[in-house]
Amino acid sequence: MSRSIHVFRSPDRFISGTVGEPGDRTFYVQAVHASRVVSVQVEKQQVAILADRIDALLDEVARRFATPIPPATGEVDDLQPLVMPIDTEFRVGTMGLGWDANENSVVVELLAVTEESLDESIVLDDRDDGPDALRVFLTTEAARGFAARAEAIVSAGRPPCPLCSEPLDPDGHLCVRTNGYKREPLALEPYDFDLGADGDSGGDVNDEPE
Repeated sequence: MSRSIHVFRSPDRFISGTVGEPGDRTFYVQAVHASRVVSVQVEKQQVAILADRIDALLDEVARRFATPIPPATGEVDDLQPLVMPIDTEFRVGTMGLGWDANENSVVVELLAVTEESLDESIVLDDRDDGPDALRVFLTTEAARGFAARAEAIVSAGRPPCPLCSEPLDPDGHLCVRTNGYKREPLALEPYDFDLGADGDSGGDVNDEPE
């Protein structure tokens, strides 16, 4: 059976979004053009990585080729939810990212998860012996917009426990730093780190688990 490659060369929207409450969210990436909608399921970490890599790619393009690139402001322009209902095409296993110098476009490719080992040469390739894929060509503005929204969505999960950094549930938390005793969520006032002379607070900052 030949693979399906969903190509969007000028999408009206290319966004990430979630369904569900914090702590039980399912993440999606969705491409929209007119009445055509393609949605793929992703992991939270994949969304964070893709946003980070897009910003890094745009910065590198600006540095190497002097191409005018909009700055990363963190402002989210598209605040609308995902198009519903969501009909998931596939779950993403591999992500590819490139720069089309002829079109001044960022190329994002999301490939379906597969049990077989994947030859990296299949990414951004149209041959028939690979997994299904979503391939999107983005303007630099749209790429920055995707990254900003993705970063905001990733950070909108459950607040971390001040002791162990694990996410707090609305009904409490079994904290490993208190030998498993259940702790109620705490409302903490903002505070400043007392940095040493070397600028190091002495602690590690962990990514917030979903």
